[in-house]
Amino acid sequence: MNNQSTIAFDLDERFSQVQYLEVDADQSGQRIDNYLVARLKGVPRTHVYKLLRKGEVRVNKGRVKADYRLHAGDVVRLPPLKVAKKAPPKQLSQGLGRALEAAIIYEDDGLLVVNKPPGLAVHGGSGVDLGLIEALRQMRPDARYLELVHRLDRDTSGCIMIAKKRSYLRHLQQALRDKTAGRGGITKIYQALALGGWPKRVSRVSAPLLKLEQSSGLERIVKIHPEGKPSITEFSVVQRYRDYTLLEARPVTGRTHQIRVHAQFKQCPLLGDEKYGDDGANREAQKLGLKRHFLHASALMFVLPGASDVTRVEAPLSADLAGVLQLLESQKLEG
Repeated sequence: MNNQSTIAFDLDERFSQVQYLEVDADQSGQRIDNYLVARLKGVPRTHVYKLLRKGEVRVNKGRVKADYRLHAGDVVRLPPLKVAKKAPPKQLSQGLGRALEAAIIYEDDGLLVVNKPPGLAVHGGSGVDLGLIEALRQMRPDARYLELVHRLDRDTSGCIMIAKKRSYLRHLQQALRDKTAGRGGITKIYQALALGGWPKRVSRVSAPLLKLEQSSGLERIVKIHPEGKPSITEFSVVQRYRDYTLLEARPVTGRTHQIRVHAQFKQCPLLGDEKYGDDGANREAQKLGLKRHFLHASALMFVLPGASDVTRVEAPLSADLAGVLQLLESQKLEG
């Protein structure tokens, strides 16, 4: 009887033979099902579970269940598989490669921090041929592990973390669930230009956010709603202008579009925000050269694995946003 999987895909030669994979220390603690899904690109998750149930995947020559957690030194046997061939990814242009190399603002053995350019999605899909993570993997073909720690909207620029080790990914994603860098968490700091005068007594917005999908299924919109998830953003005024306010925003929680919706909630939507902003003000903003919402992830504060001190990384404003502020110099207000 032939044990080879008969899943009906064209054969990908990378999986045509039995493979024996040794688990290293960085992969230790990972569930076997998640380990397999990450390595068997093109194999449906349901088929991964079928391989485990039938005993075709073995660890140290024995059967394991899907929730088995790997240990350093374990040997995983993968059977021959017929795996769907993926279309070759769009190739990274030399221009984007140079721009991203210059945008790396922090790097150590386990972490990259990039000042993400505006207009670049963090990953491909939904009509996006090449995202940040795919571009970085092409730039670093020998890197064994590159994964997004968190995300930014396509039109939001600034600091984004990419883990180079799974241990760093676990540590930093847990830290994201904590409150502040000083207590082992991660502090995110944004700069945002809001329409109008920010209320002087408002330094903290606490309003539940509910994420909805538009009829297309591709578009997301977020609303203040009593059935939403608890959401908190801290705001402070950096500079007041005649018609605008430059804000520093620190999201305490990490909800989709949180800063943008909380600013709108206080009748000070972000300039250039087509989804939650003011259409008339956005048309005026285009005359200033602003073609997206004015939101920039300006700094991150975090504690690295095994460290006690807080690391702070800062990303300078992108040229389009800096240009807007330069044009508003004559509109600055005192106090």
